[in-house]
Amino acid sequence: MVAAASVVVALGAAAGMLTALGDGDEGDDPHGTDRARPKVSATLLSPSTANPPSPSGSPSASAPTTRPTPSPGRTARAPRSAAVTTSLYRHPESQVLDWVRAHPADPRTAVIESRIASRPAAVWFTEYAPDTVTSRVRAVTAGAARQSRVPVLVAYAIPDRDCGGASEGGAPDLDAYAGWIDAFAAGLGSGEVVVVLEPDSIAQTDCLDDAGRADRLAALARAGRVLKAADPKARVYYDAGHSGWNAPAEQAALLRQAGAASAASSDGIFSNVSNFHGTADEVAYDRRVLDALGGPSGLGAVIDTSRNGNGAPAGGEWCDPDGRSIGRAPTFRTGEARIDAYLWVKLPGESDGCKGAAGEFSPSYAYELASS
Repeated sequence: MVAAASVVVALGAAAGMLTALGDGDEGDDPHGTDRARPKVSATLLSPSTANPPSPSGSPSASAPTTRPTPSPGRTARAPRSAAVTTSLYRHPESQVLDWVRAHPADPRTAVIESRIASRPAAVWFTEYAPDTVTSRVRAVTAGAARQSRVPVLVAYAIPDRDCGGASEGGAPDLDAYAGWIDAFAAGLGSGEVVVVLEPDSIAQTDCLDDAGRADRLAALARAGRVLKAADPKARVYYDAGHSGWNAPAEQAALLRQAGAASAASSDGIFSNVSNFHGTADEVAYDRRVLDALGGPSGLGAVIDTSRNGNGAPAGGEWCDPDGRSIGRAPTFRTGEARIDAYLWVKLPGESDGCKGAAGEFSPSYAYELASS
């Protein structure tokens, strides 16, 4: 089983004025510039006490660990004509923002505020709460629309999530999940939005038998179709694991069964969620997966760069490993063919359970990541 790599918190009701600026393109500098920014980030607190971890941990010892090289084929892609907005949205509620506000005199605050709390980050929806998920999604997408920004939402409620590991939970069955996805989609609105659909749901299927795996992949294919039908401007990305996990051809075969090669359900793939693999490794790996996947030439990839500034630690350590650093700033302007965005899906400083309580913000860990 793949060890859980981090912990996220579920989205509660959004409160207060929603503010955002641009997506903070800083080129190759992971720390970026010190320009003025709002004191916000985007992983929101849950009204419940459950804090399910997000997976994407180190692969088992049998998984391939070789680093792929870029494939020479199918790297050119048509421009995305539907994309108008180029700036990512920052939601004003998060654990890191709460800490910054509560500790203005702490000597670590300035670094944490400027290099983590001010960045746009994904908003996770981890609770199976079909009666409220529409309004909670709408609160985020509406706030982003008012600012002409693009929010990043993580749908994370697939049944048998994390193969019963630390992130276990989600919908009770696939019929219930279909209803949850319908309700999630109803909150998207009509503007641009990035949906990271179910981290690890495809890369990590070893706990399922053949029938269970086929049913899950069919449910994910349906989910993508529902999301894109509800909002044609939604960009839906499917789980590709990361460069140290499944071989590209193996991952592509699973992705194809999940609808990731169809323009009706997919805009491409995501990788490295909550993990540490270097951006160059992920770019090369994602291109190989896309080449093996086939489908429309416009399919691309998004990469979680939130904690990969120093690459993955030796030995596949996943729980708040030492010596890591924040990675490239979130942006749609990657300068890389077929790479649509660098995103902060995992909010740096939220502990995996070793340098703080699982799922809780650790200022010492955040400062370590931000100042490395």
